[in-house]
Amino acid sequence: METFNAIAVLITLAAGFAYVNHHFIKMPMSIGLMLISLLASLGLIIMEQFDLPVRIYADYLIGSIDFTRVLLEEMLGLLLFAGALHVNLNDLDEQKLEIGIYASFGVMTSTILVGLAVYGLSYWIAPGLRPVDCLLFGALISPTDPIAVLGILKKAGAPKALETKIAGESLFNDGIGVVVFLVLLRFATGEADMSFGSVAALFAKEVAGGAAFGLGAGYAAYLMLRSVNNYQVEVMVTLALVIGGYALASALHISGPIAIVVAGLLIGNQGRRLAMSDTTRDHLDTFWELVDVILNALLYVLIGLEVLVLTLNQSYLLAGMIAVPVALLARLISVGVPVRILRRWRRFAPNAVIIMTWGGLRGGISVALALSLPDQCQRELILTMTYVVVVFSVLVQGLTIKKLVR
Repeated sequence: METFNAIAVLITLAAGFAYVNHHFIKMPMSIGLMLISLLASLGLIIMEQFDLPVRIYADYLIGSIDFTRVLLEEMLGLLLFAGALHVNLNDLDEQKLEIGIYASFGVMTSTILVGLAVYGLSYWIAPGLRPVDCLLFGALISPTDPIAVLGILKKAGAPKALETKIAGESLFNDGIGVVVFLVLLRFATGEADMSFGSVAALFAKEVAGGAAFGLGAGYAAYLMLRSVNNYQVEVMVTLALVIGGYALASALHISGPIAIVVAGLLIGNQGRRLAMSDTTRDHLDTFWELVDVILNALLYVLIGLEVLVLTLNQSYLLAGMIAVPVALLARLISVGVPVRILRRWRRFAPNAVIIMTWGGLRGGISVALALSLPDQCQRELILTMTYVVVVFSVLVQGLTIKKLVR
């Protein structure tokens, strides 16, 4: 009942905030919802200074929701499938080299650069951080979340190839980033030896296993879709593919996010073209668009409310403000170096590096991974740093990317 009440309050808040944003603020929904939620949370913190007991109920609401479990186990697969379902494989195929490099080399380069920079600055900003803790922060802050920015890019008239790069990269770098984080976490907690062989084996199992599983599960669902012509059944098959497939992939200790992205690409292209009627395609698109909108609304409201669980320590906040330019510089290098090399053979939109750097917003995955850290990994410090970077990226980068593109 506690969980049901928390979800009821959360959905009500999301609907109310969405209404306020649509009628009065008129920001892109994800950005507007996060801003309103953040302001509401800060208002509760201020009211607490006047001995008003509102914070107790807010803490109860946030405490009854396991943000990490809700996002990484229950929401992420649905969000990734909804995104992959509308990605054209032909567009993706034209950009596959760039996307593959950004999602693998880019994430790992950013992880290392952020880790080294934070460790180098830790003497002044956060004494006691171990090298592996700094790398953990680098891994969780490197995946990008394009949800808030893709709609803005379309309205600003950004080149289609650039949109495909950003969308394709984010679909796969979420999975790669989570795998890198989990591998590092095993070393940080002493569950595994940090040798090259063990790292390579864990990484290969998670990534290659996830891709193979997603292909198999997606093809099985495709065969079912092709053998029936009933949109209710077909929508249920795709829902079962996502929820059941993600749960089974996690139980097999392979990457659920990568599995669902691969399955979503297969269903969204091969399945859409060869296994569905026009009626099914319309209903399937409507269903997954609604799932995407509702879950993103809940996600950004949750991110805004999570400020209530932060330790508002002055030195932690300072560390977070220093982490903002560090994360941006690492993003610039991890995107800029591949583009500089690939320009000899591939064409890129003007100022692609600047737009991809500023448009690389961080979102719920970063916050969820930070919340999953044990105390021995400087959890409170890393969580505060992560939150500051996420808030800056969504509110500042998200609100200025349209002007930058134009």
